[in-house]
Amino acid sequence: MAMKITDECTACGLCLEECPTESISEGDIYVINPDTCNECEDLDEQQCVSVCPIDDCIVKA
Repeated sequence: MAMKITDECTACGLCLEECPTESISEGDIYVINPDTCNECEDLDEQQCVSVCPIDDCIVKA
């Protein structure tokens, strides 16, 4: 499973540098590549979710 970024994204860019698999890319809103996102399985929490200032902006796909 992977994470996805909802339309609530403000494109602040905080998640971009935090992704350990470099699965996040820029666009009108940021997008997570489901083929490379592993939900930070080796870490205690999803790094993108932990830095996102918008509640429920990044959710499980």
